[in-house]
Amino acid sequence: MTNLFDQLTVGSWTLPNRIVMAPLTRNRAEEGGIPGDLAAQYYGQRASAGLIITEGSQPSAVGQGYLNTPGFHSPEQLAGWSRVAEAVHAKGGHIVAQLMHAGRIAHTDNTGGQDIIAPSAIQAPAQIITANGPQDYPTPRALELSEIPGVVQDYVTAARNAIDAGLDGVEVHAANGYLIHQFLAPGSNERTDEYGGSPENRARFAIEVTRAVAEAIGADKVGIRISPAHNIQGATEPDPADVAATYTALVEAIAPLGLAYLSVLANPSLELIQDLRKTFGGVFIANTGFASITTKDSAQALLDANLADAIAVGRPLLANPDLVERWRTDAVLNEPNGATFYGGGAEGYVDYPFLDGSTAA
Repeated sequence: MTNLFDQLTVGSWTLPNRIVMAPLTRNRAEEGGIPGDLAAQYYGQRASAGLIITEGSQPSAVGQGYLNTPGFHSPEQLAGWSRVAEAVHAKGGHIVAQLMHAGRIAHTDNTGGQDIIAPSAIQAPAQIITANGPQDYPTPRALELSEIPGVVQDYVTAARNAIDAGLDGVEVHAANGYLIHQFLAPGSNERTDEYGGSPENRARFAIEVTRAVAEAIGADKVGIRISPAHNIQGATEPDPADVAATYTALVEAIAPLGLAYLSVLANPSLELIQDLRKTFGGVFIANTGFASITTKDSAQALLDANLADAIAVGRPLLANPDLVERWRTDAVLNEPNGATFYGGGAEGYVDYPFLDGSTAA
């Protein structure tokens, strides 16, 4: 039987356990999108997780969605990430950068006035928090065909920056309604060129980004996250047959690259998800905790049923920096404080206690 605490080889890394820290937006970057000393402390505290996926971080200034999120596109940001990587590696951990271009899930108040771009000029539903309060999402500008290679290059540059800053790899964020998912989903992609229309065309941008990043830094340092039929933030995928065709086209195209892992936010027991896992042929990370909190028992059950190779865990790791040890010994857990999830300072970020009562990593 596979155990949560068994080692796992993922790409170029040997992980001490199968508990993966899911990407968790915390909105605590310093001015200029710089991860500061608190970020280094935060990630260093959680280095006992088998693998840390950073919060979604923009590959370019125009890729920023939310307030106070970090980037991988300026020297100052990279200096901050170097301190984060050092803190994690000092504790024997592994950390990869989630590269998240928000696309239309953005506002000019948060991007310094830069254009909001997307595959199509379709306004996202609901509102976004900006420096000037909640505002409707603006209608984005549809990317010109000639601009798309430049956006792909932004991901490549950010991936190289992450490696140069000392992180172990990157995760291409192709899920949750952000730019790559906006290309994948018919609800947000009405293009009539080679990047729209058919499932194969809508998968093209995701394939190009993933392939280019893998070629730039080595496929064994690259993972990808998808969320088929998540139907979030207006990136709707209502037709099951179309969903299957789109994600099969994507995974069939990237499988030969030999990526480190495929992470999927969906019910892993679904036939489509296991078919995609089989097609991918490599390490599969399941993430079921978007709507409900992952527990030790639920995580272990997924391994027992051979539905995944590793489990992405969010809120329990947010509130328990030593979650691996707490789960290993069946210790009492800290409860996450939702009021401090987004924004602020040390409270609810680096002050959750370890088992010994301290907050030191």
